[in-house]
Order: sequence, then C-alpha cells, then structure tokens
Amino acid sequence: MLYYKDIVFLKPLPEEIRRLGLLPADLHFHTRHSDSPTRVRDALKLAARRGIGLAITDHNQVSGVAEAERQGIRVPLIPGIEVSANDGPHILLYFYSVSDLLDFYRCHVEKNRRNGPYTAIHLDTSEILDRREGYACIAAEAHPCGYAFLNRGVQRCVASRCIGEEIFSRLDGLEVICGGMARSHNLKAAGLAVAHGLGRTGGTDGHLLYELGGVVTCAEADTVEEFLDAIRAKKTAVIGRERPLFEKAVMGTAVLPHHLPYTVPILQARWEQDLPRIRKFVAGRLNR
Repeated sequence: MLYYKDIVFLKPLPEEIRRLGLLPADLHFHTRHSDSPTRVRDALKLAARRGIGLAITDHNQVSGVAEAERQGIRVPLIPGIEVSANDGPHILLYFYSVSDLLDFYRCHVEKNRRNGPYTAIHLDTSEILDRREGYACIAAEAHPCGYAFLNRGVQRCVASRCIGEEIFSRLDGLEVICGGMARSHNLKAAGLAVAHGLGRTGGTDGHLLYELGGVVTCAEADTVEEFLDAIRAKKTAVIGRERPLFEKAVMGTAVLPHHLPYTVPILQARWEQDLPRIRKFVAGRLNR
C-alpha cells in the first residue's frame, strides 16, 4: 500500500493540529440547503467548538453559505459549492469571497440547473472551468476516481474517454481523502494528485452533523485567503478517515428522502452522463 507524508489516514485531532501552527478545515460538507438534514447554524456551532474551519459545499446551491455569513458565528468560513457537471465529475469551487461565489452562482449555475436540484447541471466540466475564469477561486474535484457504476469522477471519465486528460491541467487540486469513499479510492486519488502535480484537499462529504470534521485539510494560514493560497501552492496536509460501512448506510438513509421527489430528472441526467460510454462500448463491439 502506498503512503504519502502529507496525507494521513488517522482521526484528526484539531487541538494538536493547531499547536503545529496549522488551520484544519473540513472542505466538503452539506446542509439542509441541498440534500442534508443538517442546519447551517448547528454546523457552524460544532465547527467553532472543535476549532476547525468549514466549507459548506451544497449541491448546485449557495444559499447555505449566504445563511452562514449572516449567522455571525466566528468560524473560518470558506465559501464553496459542489457543482455537478453534465459529463460526470463533481467540481468543488472555493471562492475568496462570498460575493464572488454568489455572483458565479447567479450568472452560471442557477440558469443551468435541472428540475432535480441536486443532480447534474447543463454544463460540462470544461464549461464550468471556463466560467470560473475571472473569479478568484480554487477548483478541486470531489471523489475523483468515481464510485459504484456511475460515470462520475474525473479519472473514470478520462479512462472512458468521455473527457480528455488535459482536464487535469485546469484543476488546482484533487480531493485525496473523501470520507464517503473507500481507502482504495482515496489512495488512487492521492496518486493522481501526485502524478498531475495538483494540490491536495480533503473533506468528509458529510451530510449528518456528527460527521463534521472527520476529514480535514490543514494549512499554515490565519485567513481564508491564506488557506486557499496554500491549496494552490500545494502546501496542505490532509488528515482523516473514511466512514465505516454502517455509517455510510445511515447517511444514505438520511439523504434518500431529499432525492426521491426528483427521481425522474435524476435518472434522465444519469442516462445522459452514461450515454457516451454506452455508445463507445456498442461501437467497439460492432467493429470487432
């Protein structure tokens, strides 16, 4: 098994991390503004108690970040969003200011959302990355090696030739520990980040409050701006562990009711995402 000095598969201890002069932050967390039952205020209060920063990265939505800014709870709040691309990958965008995040959402995400608010929008990965140009932000890819049988994750899309490998050069980082993935997935993601010279990020992909802080990205930073600069400069460490299977099942049960009302648009989006692979498979069989 491969190991990396800046990627540590252990339970994070925020007090010890801060004693080293580092700021720990969970960079992938969802609230009730998308497909989670967790209230923004509860997430902020727990992050404050644990002494960690927080990126609220709701699916194709930013109202949770706007609410968090209004709360006035003293937490390093990293303005974020998880944008589901039409061709599969989930792009985590972290902005240097809430105002830039809100502007990006209004101009580029909101008008391209489907009826299913948590599923893929009508923009491919390259289009999303095109539209983030001109904004001060960091682009990382969530769970980059995909999962289950779905055509998600930039590595899986590149392997199936749905996306060209040059897409890696347009990213600032990869999520090398995702709390919802398996260890094998995260090790592959770490290898991808090294191979393509990308920054390392990590987060729980949490939807339930107790998951918050189970994976943290650490940087020598006192401000959100310095933290994001550290990701771009590849000067972060990621510490955390994947959730056990039972906890993943609990989370899935909690999330399912949020998705059921949008079953039809979700299935339609999944079909569109998988169609390029299906066509290539059929063409390959016919050409034999």
